[in-house]
Amino acid sequence: MIRALVCGCVGPSLDAEDRAFLRDAAPWGLILFKRNVVDRTQLRALVDEFRSIVGRADAPVLIDQEGGRVQRMAPPHWPAYPAAARFAATPRPQRAAWLTARLIAADLIEVGINVDCAPVIDVAGEGMSAAIGSRAFSASPEQVAALGRAYADGLIAGGVAPVVKHMPGHGRAKVDSHLELPIVAASRDALAARDFLPFKALRDLPMAMTAHVVFSAIDDTAPATTSPRVVGEIMRGEIGFEGLIFSDDTSMKALAGTFVEKTRAIFAAGLDIVLHCNGDLTESREVASETPELEGDALRRAEAALACVAGGPQSFDAAAGRAELDALLAAAPG
Repeated sequence: MIRALVCGCVGPSLDAEDRAFLRDAAPWGLILFKRNVVDRTQLRALVDEFRSIVGRADAPVLIDQEGGRVQRMAPPHWPAYPAAARFAATPRPQRAAWLTARLIAADLIEVGINVDCAPVIDVAGEGMSAAIGSRAFSASPEQVAALGRAYADGLIAGGVAPVVKHMPGHGRAKVDSHLELPIVAASRDALAARDFLPFKALRDLPMAMTAHVVFSAIDDTAPATTSPRVVGEIMRGEIGFEGLIFSDDTSMKALAGTFVEKTRAIFAAGLDIVLHCNGDLTESREVASETPELEGDALRRAEAALACVAGGPQSFDAAAGRAELDALLAAAPG
């Protein structure tokens, strides 16, 4: 059995309780954070042990490796990468985005990580929360779509599956969903013309993560993550996203209720995978207790998501790529 769950762990290695949970819960994937990262040798060992426990050599291991301030694998062991907002000012924005993603993919594949929770394709909005900030490519939805495509293509070329986020758009949110629930009052037409546009343009990509944001013009009671109307009418309907959709982290404060209640609401809304990141096993067990087996359409989408990188990385000269990226960044004003 594989459960429709991506979970985290607390530290840089697994203890006996972690191993027992993973064997029992059988999650689809594991997500890693800075607390889980020491160096290449340690990280590769952690990834390999997780896959050995769940018995799947290609089990997804995820990380948020965007560049800028969201980079879990950081100096001195890995290079620093630019934030998404820097690309638009370079002479060749799409090339800069592609190179950044391709170089990140090389770092990830080296340690066995095969899914990157990137790119962020939220459209920058006036007064947006610093939780997004420089993670957004641009205030132009068309440019966000173009740069998001280039970034996703760079990851795929490097053998890493991308996850676009935060569907259907977090750019208008003025508070941090890690801490409280954002409410966006924009009309449905305004959302469709701006926020939804990049997700619609990239609807063929393999995976997406939801936004813990209430869009009151569509559903004034539930955030997108737990709203059957937003998932069905907007994500699957108007946007037309056919890939795997999983929740943002269930331990974020934007979602109300117990972990049992949150997990039930996520699957009732129509999402494929639930995400629990902090590694707290008491919480993880509650989430797992309400998480179904990965089967049917969700299983098909999960298999297709990994199939997009089944061929492994394409040939790439990383040193030349880094030099080219540095030259593009140096040519940007400011």
